[in-house]
Amino acid sequence: MADDSANLTDSVPAASAHCGEETASQAVRIAAIPDEGTPAANVNDTPAVSVSKLVKHYGDMVALDYFDLDVHQGEIFGLLGPNGSGKTTAINCILALLTYDSGTIRVFGQPMTPTSYDLKRRIGIVPQNVAVFNELTVEENIDYFCSLYVPRKAERAPLVEEAVAFAGLQDFRRFRPGKLSGGLLRRLNIACGIAHKPDLIFFDEPTVAVDPQSRNAILEGIQRLNSDGATVVYTSHYMEEVERICDRILIMDHGRHLALGTADELKDMIDTGERITIGTLDLTEETLAAVRALGFVIEAAYNGHELDVRCRRGEHNLIDLLGVLRAAGTNVGHLTSQPPTLNDVFLELTGKALRD
Repeated sequence: MADDSANLTDSVPAASAHCGEETASQAVRIAAIPDEGTPAANVNDTPAVSVSKLVKHYGDMVALDYFDLDVHQGEIFGLLGPNGSGKTTAINCILALLTYDSGTIRVFGQPMTPTSYDLKRRIGIVPQNVAVFNELTVEENIDYFCSLYVPRKAERAPLVEEAVAFAGLQDFRRFRPGKLSGGLLRRLNIACGIAHKPDLIFFDEPTVAVDPQSRNAILEGIQRLNSDGATVVYTSHYMEEVERICDRILIMDHGRHLALGTADELKDMIDTGERITIGTLDLTEETLAAVRALGFVIEAAYNGHELDVRCRRGEHNLIDLLGVLRAAGTNVGHLTSQPPTLNDVFLELTGKALRD
């Protein structure tokens, strides 16, 4: 059941070479191996992450286009955008796992480079692809990745035990990854990234291809980590997850920073208001045309049993809409009104739905 892709890069310690079918994401995790040094001071008014005018090309393709980002210490910061928008590239540049063409990156006020070992000690990485060793058990995987940051076994043992319990893997500690469900694999992936108690944790699409129960457990776990003091950067293309757990959200597409704010602030930036859905079986083409002619209507569609109307902001939209239907003698059944969503924000900013 484990995810398989490319083998580890040359940055992986020789001790891991016997472990077959690893993912490339293991290299991402292992590339953050810390070295001896004094951790940087934790000054709360210093941004946890600061990115300015970041540019990254893959050949002729622009992956990041003068991208800006500031993450406050102690917050859950959401990066929201469709697949291919540049979220993972941005994170890998921040972690000094990718070179970039121009721009500046600072973590806890210090420049981030491949040899910034004092900073890397304070960072946890939960990559999009499951990054564990199939030859090791659940507990051995967690212990191995924790050992990259905490070399002394006596200090590491309670951290590993805490990570096992945090991820709800007590009953699976002797299992190998290939015996785990997709949801349990994702939990193991998280446990490996947070066992050393990092101050800053990057979660890159951690709920992809998991069931709703596992997704809920993962989101609650991230909120607990934040309550315990960790700053979290959370990337996703699932708007409902980002809206649920993130304090602030940055919407990006094509490597660009489009908008930043709380979920409510982002919704206030757009002209789109509520979406009204009305059950009716006898809506005529003439009445639908009259609905579309209303000044506040952005879009109206009828599927034979429901009229769906996307509106601009206004205080009397529903009253005016029902007035048109009553004047036409249209029978009205159920009715719902949904406030604007982050997908509406993205649609207005880019002209396409988030999942397009």
